[in-house]
Amino acid sequence: MVPVLLVLLLALILFGAGFAVKVLWYIAIAVLVIWLLGFLVRSTSPSGGRSRWYRW
Repeated sequence: MVPVLLVLLLALILFGAGFAVKVLWYIAIAVLVIWLLGFLVRSTSPSGGRSRWYRW
């Protein structure tokens, strides 16, 4: 009975980790798209050059 419970627990942990990794990939892709859009549509500075759109 204990080995079956251990196998089920392992499967549950691996499923949870796989789901978390998939969600993190979606978040990473969304951040990349937002960053690229911000890079492409950044405004010009008063001197005519391109300004930074981020604060760091």
